[in-house]
Amino acid sequence: MEKAFFFDRDGIVNRRLIGDYVKNIDEFQFLEDFFPIFSLASERKYLKILITNQQCIGKKIITEDELNHIHDFMQTELVKRTGEKFDAIYVAPDLASSNSFRRKPAPGMILEAIEKYKISPEESWMLGDAVSDVVAGKAAKTKTILMGDYADIPEADFIFSSLKEVFDFLKDNLK
Repeated sequence: MEKAFFFDRDGIVNRRLIGDYVKNIDEFQFLEDFFPIFSLASERKYLKILITNQQCIGKKIITEDELNHIHDFMQTELVKRTGEKFDAIYVAPDLASSNSFRRKPAPGMILEAIEKYKISPEESWMLGDAVSDVVAGKAAKTKTILMGDYADIPEADFIFSSLKEVFDFLKDNLK
């Protein structure tokens, strides 16, 4: 069985645009503290899988092709910066009102990856900056990390206020 590190995108990989969506590569800005976590996951032989809700497609703000262009840019830049890229990218374009099983907080995208790549969920992690990320991770039976200024969130296994704190924890706990 494989093990995987599942990453949310906006707020973990790149800067979240409050009240807006990343609509093009000019608006996509990596968070510098993401890179050490990504590289550590590679070094420890985890599949690196992006799990992202992108209802901007469902709202017709951008097209699927425009999102693919953003993700192609992201992958190219990751290779330049780390020598690695995401092993897979899962996108839920559905509107929040759709109650789609793929859209977080539902675990559909994670479960699809677990089945396709023969991943052991108990040896895998989900990192996100929203409660919906950890709810999806828990439903898929992964360990969960919530990053942000949160009080006690019972769904999360671990809560840290910054990506640097996440990295410091994972150095000793990502086996």
